[in-house]
Amino acid sequence: MERLNERAALMGRMIEAIGAMDNGPAGVQTGQALRSAAIRCVRCTRSEACRKWLADHPRGADRAMADCPNASLFNSLKDQ
Repeated sequence: MERLNERAALMGRMIEAIGAMDNGPAGVQTGQALRSAAIRCVRCTRSEACRKWLADHPRGADRAMADCPNASLFNSLKDQ
């Protein structure tokens, strides 16, 4: 449970840091994509790099961390 909570928090912070949900993407497809993203996040072995990236970008960023397994999804949600 602890890992799930930690990864959910990191995922939420990454989404918030780049403003991926600022344009309000919604719908069944977005929900399914975010569920898949959560699974990828839980399986990710780069959580320490993610925490460091987030700490290095306290005011946000234009794009997600490049080696995040969800970077392309998060960036595409931002671009919608």
